[in-house]
Amino acid sequence: MHKNNTPPLVLVDGSSYLFRAFHGLPPLTNSKGQDTGAIYGVVNMLRSLVKDYSPTHMAVVFDAKGKTFRDDMYAQYKANRPPMPDELRSQIEPLHTIVQAMGFPMIVEPGVEADDVIGTLAKQATEQGIECVISTGDKDMAQLVSEHVTLINTMTRTKMDLEGVVEKFGVPAELIIDFLALKGDKVDNIPGVPGVGDKSAVAMLNGIGGVHAIYENLDKIATLDFRGAKTMAKKMEEHKEQALISYQLATIACDLSLAYTPTTLQMTELDKPTLKTLFAELEFKKWLAEVSGEQDSYVEAMQNGPQEQTNHSDTVDIEPSEFDVSAYKTILTKEDFTSLKTLLEQADYYAIDTETTSLNYMEAELVGLSFALQPNQAYYVPVAHDYPDAPEQLNRDWILSELKPLLEASDNKKIGQHIKYDKNVLANYDIKLNGILNDTMLASYVLNSVATRHDMNSLSLKYLGHKCISFEEIAGKGVKQLTFNQIELDVASRYAAEDADVTLRLHLALNKLIEAQSGLSAVLTDIEVPLSSILANMEQTGVLIDSQMLAQQSQSLATRIVELERQVHELAGEPFNLGSTKQLQHVLFEKMQLPVRKKTPKGAPSTSEEVLQDLAIEYELPALIMQYRGLSKLKNTYTDKLPKMINHRTNRVHTSYHQAVAATGRLSSSDPNLQNIPIRTEEGRQVRQAFVPQQGFKMVAADYSQIELRIMAHLSKDEGLVNAFSQGKDIHKATAAEVFSVPLEEVTTEQRRSAKAINFGLIYGMSAFGLAKQLNISRIDAQTYMDKYFERYPGVLQYMESTREGAKQMGYVSTVYGRRLYLPEINASNGARRKGAERAAINAPMQGTAADIIKKAMIDVAKWMDELGSNDDIIMIMQVHDELVFEIREDNLDAYIPKICEVMEQAVTLDVPLVVEAGVGANWDEAH
Repeated sequence: MHKNNTPPLVLVDGSSYLFRAFHGLPPLTNSKGQDTGAIYGVVNMLRSLVKDYSPTHMAVVFDAKGKTFRDDMYAQYKANRPPMPDELRSQIEPLHTIVQAMGFPMIVEPGVEADDVIGTLAKQATEQGIECVISTGDKDMAQLVSEHVTLINTMTRTKMDLEGVVEKFGVPAELIIDFLALKGDKVDNIPGVPGVGDKSAVAMLNGIGGVHAIYENLDKIATLDFRGAKTMAKKMEEHKEQALISYQLATIACDLSLAYTPTTLQMTELDKPTLKTLFAELEFKKWLAEVSGEQDSYVEAMQNGPQEQTNHSDTVDIEPSEFDVSAYKTILTKEDFTSLKTLLEQADYYAIDTETTSLNYMEAELVGLSFALQPNQAYYVPVAHDYPDAPEQLNRDWILSELKPLLEASDNKKIGQHIKYDKNVLANYDIKLNGILNDTMLASYVLNSVATRHDMNSLSLKYLGHKCISFEEIAGKGVKQLTFNQIELDVASRYAAEDADVTLRLHLALNKLIEAQSGLSAVLTDIEVPLSSILANMEQTGVLIDSQMLAQQSQSLATRIVELERQVHELAGEPFNLGSTKQLQHVLFEKMQLPVRKKTPKGAPSTSEEVLQDLAIEYELPALIMQYRGLSKLKNTYTDKLPKMINHRTNRVHTSYHQAVAATGRLSSSDPNLQNIPIRTEEGRQVRQAFVPQQGFKMVAADYSQIELRIMAHLSKDEGLVNAFSQGKDIHKATAAEVFSVPLEEVTTEQRRSAKAINFGLIYGMSAFGLAKQLNISRIDAQTYMDKYFERYPGVLQYMESTREGAKQMGYVSTVYGRRLYLPEINASNGARRKGAERAAINAPMQGTAADIIKKAMIDVAKWMDELGSNDDIIMIMQVHDELVFEIREDNLDAYIPKICEVMEQAVTLDVPLVVEAGVGANWDEAH
């Protein structure tokens, strides 16, 4: 509500939201493959607006087809924009129909943009004393903000008034047109003045005035305080015409002659029959239930919780509850802390969160802890806020000594969001966080790995309908961003307590959803949550790096990179920048006339790695460029960077393992990324040689052999494959014998190589065309090989067909252990996207099951290591792909290596045996 409790006029920039919903939300289709995501996003946003403002007058404005007056003014206007994708175009007509059937006046005005219609109506509303809210994600609209006009971005739930404009852009609303005219706008292809960025534009506008005032006072620019001020007047003079045309292009027309006014834009009754038909067709089940008579009015329907955002996923209604930050409590006295400690001891469960000075868990210093026991019952215990005049806080060492027994207790009570980070931080203070009941990041990931990002802010919006306070809001951005210890206590306390409160609520909400889906609870509680603690221990341990060896490798790589660059320039007949896409396009496709394999969205020849790999088969220059890129990446990412990552306290490198990134359940790692060190090149293996054990120890790498093929045998139940593995045959030789119809003992090396390509190619969904390219044979021969393979292994073909069909019906596939892998594009109307999802449907159960197996093995190995008692003779230090890496004291190698293999092989039971091969060496490369 606005002044006098009168609802404001709500004007919606429909085109802005249509594009943002299409590009910003996960793809969504119905069971027929019809794209529905953009429709869902816009309709959901309209529902939110009705709920928030209860308007009586409202309009949804879309751009009309065809040119506008700005195209006549400047031929290049919006020329950079690619054509509208078919997946979006197909959603426009049904969306327009839904908008009108929901009772919203809809406007499509030819010859102008939606902005101009909104600007005109906002101006008219202001003149008539009507408050106006403009719902948009378009920054250009900031020029319309006034005392009576506010912007609301419904997708991010942020509002912008006059103060907000200055805060965001650095200039007041009346100078936004001038701001856009100076710096330009790449999205709309408004040229602006070359060389003018945000800082110089803000400095000139605040120091002199608008564009016209600047041109009357060019001599004053040199006196302003920004980089390049001395030479800016010349640039401004040189591009004056461009600046003035940009000013016209950026100006929203507020004086259109329209056939309607703010007072005529009344909302009307729902057209329920039309909505029922469309919601049924688009498979928006909850909305269909609403208009089918289960709710009496549209406003009542607004009160419901979040809708499902992924087709075919079961959902449970979650009752949204209000957040009352005034109920949060800051603990500053021993009496209050003792009371809180008693509550935590008596609680069945509680959320815990740490606030620190760094995201790097090895360097982070504890600033405070927050806890939540019930929604709105949250506490913050500050221990190290040290800004000037900060209030006295309880001693950190005393607090931690008091909490240590509670936090180390093994009863499962603690809930966190990415609790592995908190566990690592507390480990720096000699506290071992035990008794972890749940991690909401992992719960969301197990529920649906591709539905959303799994950070707290995203989860809170999706599952609680609540926008969290962002760190930037309280700490600022960029180089001036404060660390948490510098943030004032009342602000910090609200932020920290909210984190714990949101985490607790997410636990309650996600638990309902997970329990409603068979098998998921076990994936979360038996695999992901216990694994988190094991990964934390590995991260804290780290791995030793021989920095001297890496320095020598860097020098050697630098020499080779320079030589490769010389060879490339010689072959090209001219020097050019290998890092410049434009120059590379010119050399490859214009000068040397190499075939264009693929184009970028803007129509230029692609120089992607995939394209260069393809060209490298036939042409020397792209092959050399691929070598140059590979060595440069190795040098920049590993040989140069690893020595700088050694922790001064432990003298080791500490990676971060990520459980909630890869869609299939695989672990990934960063800083450094251990998964991406090449193993097939000599240079990559040399990097692995720099990973070494401590003195008196050896490196041991235990690797599952051909695990995905074994899983394929188990899933497909194909008799031939199961027998081959059960009899311990070389699977590639066995396949070659079948495909080439020769006795096993007569299979040649070349035939085995081809069979290996077929075995692995099929589980990754390779086509006959792809196999032909890989083996350098004709497509007909490749198809013949594949046909023979399926003749010999009919169970594999049957499994692939039934898996594809099941994925289309269910929208997901499952691993052997119940993990669900959703495929949002399995029914997409776009053929390429659909085919990609079908390939993923075949491979994901194998990749996902392999991920589950290695995770279960890590848990079992860690349990066995615990049973050895207090033992520093064996340490699990890395997990990469299907491999576990250990440091083992030399005296214990004979005892421990067979046991590791045994535990890993018995981690699960499949229809075929699992085989683990272990290697030993003085470094990782030797061990592998």
